[in-house]
Amino acid sequence: MINLMPIIETMEHRWMRAWAGRDPKELKALTARKFRLVMGSRPAAILDATSWLDAAATRFRCTSYRFGDIYVRDLGSVAVFAAQLTIKASMDDQDWSGEYWVTDIWQKSRVRRRWRLIERVLSRPEPNGQIPAGIQSLQLWRRG
Repeated sequence: MINLMPIIETMEHRWMRAWAGRDPKELKALTARKFRLVMGSRPAAILDATSWLDAAATRFRCTSYRFGDIYVRDLGSVAVFAAQLTIKASMDDQDWSGEYWVTDIWQKSRVRRRWRLIERVLSRPEPNGQIPAGIQSLQLWRRG
């Protein structure tokens, strides 16, 4: 059995670099169609893949990031990645920079055997009422 940690860590860096570099083609290639972003806030908020890809290219921007301690668990065709995440980010010109806890689920596709991010849970240590409202404003299915 191979050590999956360097593979998943590399995929995480590719995904984050694509977001920070505003590379929608690479971000889409690394993101599963069934992707969900769950913002662990009060109340929690969810984005689907289409909403996430649109937001990452326009309104929800990351300019830099740094992972802290990294944990990877190999579950066969699924891998769990968890780490502290420091990001410099903004949404609609409001600062969203800070410390987060990220938990990602990567799934290996059946046909091409490529890893794709299927779920990301971002949590902030402190309560911030603007976070759920901000994430909900990105939800394409709620727009008129």
